[in-house]
Amino acid sequence: MIRVIATTCALLLACGGSGGSDAGDDGGVDAALDTGPDAHFDAGVDSALPPPPLSEPGRHDVEVTGTRRVVPSDGLPAEVMPLTSNNNLDVVRHEGRVYLAWRTAPDHFAGPDTVMYMVSSADELNWDFEASFTIGTDLREPRLLSFNGHLLLYVAVLGTNRYAFEPMGVRYSERAADGTWSPLTDAGLPGRIAWRTKVEAGVPYMTAYLGGEHIYLFDGLPLSVELLTTDDGHAWRPVNAARRSVYMGGGSESDFGFADDGSLFGVIRNEAGDASGYGSEICHAPASDIADWTCHIDPKKYDSPLVFAYDHEIYLVARRNLTATGDYDLMDPAHTTLLTTVNYQTDYSAQPKRCALWRFVQSEDRIAYLMDLPSTGDTCFAAVLPLATPGDFALYNYSSDIDGPSIPWNQGQREPTFIYRHELSFTPR
Repeated sequence: MIRVIATTCALLLACGGSGGSDAGDDGGVDAALDTGPDAHFDAGVDSALPPPPLSEPGRHDVEVTGTRRVVPSDGLPAEVMPLTSNNNLDVVRHEGRVYLAWRTAPDHFAGPDTVMYMVSSADELNWDFEASFTIGTDLREPRLLSFNGHLLLYVAVLGTNRYAFEPMGVRYSERAADGTWSPLTDAGLPGRIAWRTKVEAGVPYMTAYLGGEHIYLFDGLPLSVELLTTDDGHAWRPVNAARRSVYMGGGSESDFGFADDGSLFGVIRNEAGDASGYGSEICHAPASDIADWTCHIDPKKYDSPLVFAYDHEIYLVARRNLTATGDYDLMDPAHTTLLTTVNYQTDYSAQPKRCALWRFVQSEDRIAYLMDLPSTGDTCFAAVLPLATPGDFALYNYSSDIDGPSIPWNQGQREPTFIYRHELSFTPR
């Protein structure tokens, strides 16, 4: 029974990314072509969709001031040959250049033909080839870390069974002084998915989760989220040796930011569900021990969370469910835990999505909606870079065609997806 349900949900949900069928129209796009911030919303809104939730602005007004497509585009080097599915990505600035890593594959599903590309640029218009990685199995979740003059790429290794989610640990590559990248090397994190790497106040961090296979096996076994640090980018250890796992339950993807007082605010996607419910965990930890997370449930599922702080605020970029409530937890008491999980995942997969900007209401330990970004279909796996002007950020994200119709998530997962660069401007209210 469990195996049948798991296979059904793998087909419905296409767990862990996005995709399509064929490479399609990859050429002829001007990398410098900007569209206005409302271009997608004019073209792609279905009047049958519920209106977005009321915005709860904090200290800033936020505006999308420009959007352009990066993958595929004319600005990419000849060595890069994007396939249909261009999705999981990360971006970082290192020694004056911007580095972009992303997954491309024939479709969303795990398979042997996945390629992880790395390019770099001085202007984010024209890109130079850095490296590509393919190992005959699936690669996902690229994570870049610029630390103490070193630049490292981390990737999650998965299997080739398109109907399974098979975490096989984390590997890394490091850029040498001559510009070459080392072969992928085991990072000593068996079974884990590295979700986010970042440097805060000079300290490198990684959030990683263990037990991701349980989400789609529906076996009820818990997952754990870990908060790690490193001295060299090669060996990772717990921030607090007495508390390697900051959370155990149904949660997986996680990210965090620091408040002005040094306390931590985090979010964990809770798709598998547990005694607290389904959706996401909203977490807080004191500055005295940032590994001491206290969490409570939010019925919305903030997929692929990206958290960053700016000017006394902590922001979240994550997927938004376009239903009347936006909730993942349907509050349906009529099913067993197994059937509830299957029902929730199936319903969620069939709804349209957006990639949205949210903020932490720090005094209330909750998440507030701000705005949708240009996005539709299969979307939301973001990375952010501060720009030269304070309050301006480049946000990289993937989406189905932002000028296309608003389509359900599971339809978008089977069609082409692209990588876009948006410029966001935060101005004091």
